[in-house]
Amino acid sequence: MARIINSFESVDRFVTGTVGEPGERAFYIQARFSGMLVTVAIEKTQAQALVERLQILLKEIRKNKEIQITEDSNTARDDQPLDPPIAEDFRAGVMAITWLNAEAKIMIEAQAISQELTFSDSGSEAEEGDPKLIPDDDLAGPDLLRVKVSISQVKEFIRRTTAVIDAGRTPCTFCGIPIDPGGHLCPRANGYRR
Repeated sequence: MARIINSFESVDRFVTGTVGEPGERAFYIQARFSGMLVTVAIEKTQAQALVERLQILLKEIRKNKEIQITEDSNTARDDQPLDPPIAEDFRAGVMAITWLNAEAKIMIEAQAISQELTFSDSGSEAEEGDPKLIPDDDLAGPDLLRVKVSISQVKEFIRRTTAVIDAGRTPCTFCGIPIDPGGHLCPRANGYRR
């Protein structure tokens, strides 16, 4: 099957959302531009890691006095549900973020999970467990979503994704394990139900 690369120079909407009840939620990233919609399935841990990395990148950008940022005040708060139909185009494996200084935007890439070996930039085989993005010219590579978003869009993405993650099950105050609606057997309480 040929590789599909969805590349957006700008987006109307770039959000994280979920489907399902806490404890059984499926996480998705959606990018929409001019009627084209791409839905990528991700893990909750990937959403958390992406938020953390974006926050670090924003701090570094703010610290750099040479970078002039003009914030887009038109980015509205987005608490709407995911756009239907919610059918995943692929499941993300490798994700990357890049600061594009000339455009003053952040590029976020999500590449589909691939069973094939990947290659590092030097052309040598990468170690297993050390995934790399596969170059665009590899037509047999995994599907890819690439979006360029403004600083304001990134801040809104972080806010919304954090809210989506926090809307899950509350952690047990003793052991930190998420508590199901019916409680859980707490290992710190010698197996007593909390």
